[in-house]
Amino acid sequence: MTKTDADATAAPGHHAAMRFSLAPLVPVLLGLVCAQGALGLMTPLIPLLLLRVGASPAEIGAVASAYYVGFLAGALSCDRVVMRVGHIRAFAVFAAIAADAALLLTFASAPWLVGLLRLGIGYASSGMILVVESWLNDRVDSTTRGRAFGAYLVASWGASAAGPLALNAIPASPLLFVLVGIAFATAVLPLALTQQANPVVRPQAHFALLRLYRVSPVGVACCLSSGLINGAYYSLVPVFLERAGYGSGSVAAYISAAMVAGLLVQYPVGMLSDRVGRRPVTIGAITAAIVLAIALGFAAGVPFAAIAALGFVFAGMTAPLYGLGAGQTNDRMERGDYVAASGGLLFVWSLGSSVSPSAAGVLMGRVGPAGLFWYIAAVLGVLGLFTATRMLLRSEVPREMRTPFVPAPSAPPRHAELAPRLVRPLFRSLLHRRTREVTD
Repeated sequence: MTKTDADATAAPGHHAAMRFSLAPLVPVLLGLVCAQGALGLMTPLIPLLLLRVGASPAEIGAVASAYYVGFLAGALSCDRVVMRVGHIRAFAVFAAIAADAALLLTFASAPWLVGLLRLGIGYASSGMILVVESWLNDRVDSTTRGRAFGAYLVASWGASAAGPLALNAIPASPLLFVLVGIAFATAVLPLALTQQANPVVRPQAHFALLRLYRVSPVGVACCLSSGLINGAYYSLVPVFLERAGYGSGSVAAYISAAMVAGLLVQYPVGMLSDRVGRRPVTIGAITAAIVLAIALGFAAGVPFAAIAALGFVFAGMTAPLYGLGAGQTNDRMERGDYVAASGGLLFVWSLGSSVSPSAAGVLMGRVGPAGLFWYIAAVLGVLGLFTATRMLLRSEVPREMRTPFVPAPSAPPRHAELAPRLVRPLFRSLLHRRTREVTD
């Protein structure tokens, strides 16, 4: 029996007596804030600096893809480090790798070298998030998990949105990577000083991707499209804005506003999808996002306030795609398969994020900066047509049978479920039938 199962079968009186406290979570959340702030700053900084040395959009896209490739590689292997040395020491290892890579970026200007270091940061960030999420899961039960991950969501996305704002105080330069390295190094301190014990890493169930697609084609398509869209958008929109004549401070403000929008829309969209249905809300969000993407493609040169407003609303329309896809999949899943299905969807999202910056970067190199939004509009169009077709072939899940919507911004935070015991079997069994592992 897993910990979640044990929580669910515990005595009602035990759950009633449980009181939620952030105290056991504070060390890991403080470390998370430092790391995510550093990652947020690098989001606009790396593309802006690469543009200054004459890198092409295709090269900048490849560098961005390297981060997600590293992240996926970390998801396949980082738990070995955690199981070998424990959560606290493992977090220190991953933070040190990220800090070293960030400091080396101070001296790197060749795109291939930046991409290699970015890959290392992706690997390290995957490991840090694995530590954070498994720590949270170990410190809460089924009655407090929602509030714990709500605090995690706010801390993660709040720090990610605040990080780029450093460009409003300090001009973009390689010296900012020193600040990034300091932030990664500081992330170690809260966990290094805690007296709490290391959590236990537990095996998880796994779910073949073909089986997952058969259960919910639209759910898988939404999660894949979320990676294809948002991976390219956040990686390359600094290139679009810089080429359109906006300064680094404006780029930072734009990205921060987009991240805030992605967080703010989650609960309203979730409530609407719980009442109206997942797929109608998905079609509405896709339609609005296509219109906004086309408008942004033609918006170069307009006042910054106008393009920032368009970007804010656009991010609000595309950010819920992952959550909507996960909701549609869980609506058709048995309760015991939620964790395995979530891991499969995250794997699909990671694959989309790994290829999208490179694909969009190549298109931008051929048709100009607006190619980013033509690429996004094309992906959204295909997703919209697919969703509409599936609506004609299969009816919506009745409202009383829908699972509660789980907020998950454009880059879903719950990457710990991409642990090797889940992903490696998924990778090996893309065309095989579902299997499961249940351990005590």
